[in-house]
Amino acid sequence: MKIQKSVAVFIVLFVFVVVPFRGFAQITSFARKVVPTEYSAGPQDEIHVFCGMKGETNASLTATSLNGETATFEWQKYNSGNFDFFRSESGNSTSTIADLQDGCYRVDITSASGVKTTYTAWVFNNYLQATAEITDSDCDLFKLKGNVTSPMVLNYVDLSNGQPKVMNKDIQAKWMKGNVAVSSFINATVFDPPTEDTNYRLELSDKFDCDFDTVVRYISIVTKASFDYKLEDPKSHSSKIEAPLTVTFTNTSENGDPGKFEWFIYRDRDEIVKEAAANPGKVIDSIMSKNYSDSPIIVFERPGSYKVKLVSQKRSTEFNTFCFDTVYIDKNIEIDTSFIEAPNVFTPNNDGNNDRFVVRFFSMKTVKFSIFNRWGKLLHVWESNNVQGFGPTVESVPQAVWDGKVGGKIATPGVYYYVVEGTGRDDKRQRASGFFHLFRDK
Repeated sequence: MKIQKSVAVFIVLFVFVVVPFRGFAQITSFARKVVPTEYSAGPQDEIHVFCGMKGETNASLTATSLNGETATFEWQKYNSGNFDFFRSESGNSTSTIADLQDGCYRVDITSASGVKTTYTAWVFNNYLQATAEITDSDCDLFKLKGNVTSPMVLNYVDLSNGQPKVMNKDIQAKWMKGNVAVSSFINATVFDPPTEDTNYRLELSDKFDCDFDTVVRYISIVTKASFDYKLEDPKSHSSKIEAPLTVTFTNTSENGDPGKFEWFIYRDRDEIVKEAAANPGKVIDSIMSKNYSDSPIIVFERPGSYKVKLVSQKRSTEFNTFCFDTVYIDKNIEIDTSFIEAPNVFTPNNDGNNDRFVVRFFSMKTVKFSIFNRWGKLLHVWESNNVQGFGPTVESVPQAVWDGKVGGKIATPGVYYYVVEGTGRDDKRQRASGFFHLFRDK
């Protein structure tokens, strides 16, 4: 008995589920989105939203009869509280109306068996459209401006009471730079503008999955200053940098106008302080020199600590602007002060060690080098008014190095005296003197 009741219940449920499906009749479409109405009372209808361009009528509806029977379809269109005849056809199980204007459509379906069903649906030819432009472009910012030409709402009628209803489209805007979102506002301000011409894309979308995008191109009017530099290789000293020093600057600025770069070389701060103390009340210029080459080669003649500044500029005739950008060297160029250095041992025995008496002078402008024997007789002298490099060699300046010979003959071992004096490129007088030993044998 219990088994029979269970079977009966199953059969009833099966009929309840399957029979309505087989007899299902409806209005369908290829709308981008279908949402229900929000009538204040009674059954709800469907709203079919189609996406396209302004002026296009993409909307269409298809009605299907119950059980797929042949039927007569009579279509009407809502008009100020009434449904007016729109179109009719018969002999098929489906009927499609296309190229529809916005509004409400009703269809009466009478099957061959005489069963009549009625369905109602709203359609909207929705569109999103906008223009984009760039305004107020200057050295610090520019503005992205979008103008939406799409209606913000869709209007329909509550068929239960004849009152108007408003359906907000919830339009969303987004500005994109490549794959990067810039702003979610239709009007946006971009600070720190790029130094290259760049496309900005305005993307629109609404809750009905309609979308639109348009592109505006930003023509850059800004520049970014930057540079690299390379110091001349030290001539013979690995840890010090001497004057004169040649520095090659490579301009790596972005979007600067060729021929419009300005380089500023600032004087050593200690020199400025010293000059200011000696000239109270006088304005001391901190700039040592200016250069207008794109990538200059600059020779620093004096020891000191030097700051370098590059100013890059970009002119825009369209916006009548001059944009500038400034960058300073990452660390000051440090050139060591002048000094003189001499050995105290001299062994010209061709063993490869101390075979020549070499006096080294650093950042010097003039040098006089003299060697005397123990009785004060001058044995060797060399003088230069334009010293270059950290200590000359026999190969470069033979006279600046004593090889231990006097008149072509080997000097006798013993004690000798040297004097080196001159003026540094920092204008400091430098002098070194002393005795040294000349050995022939180990």
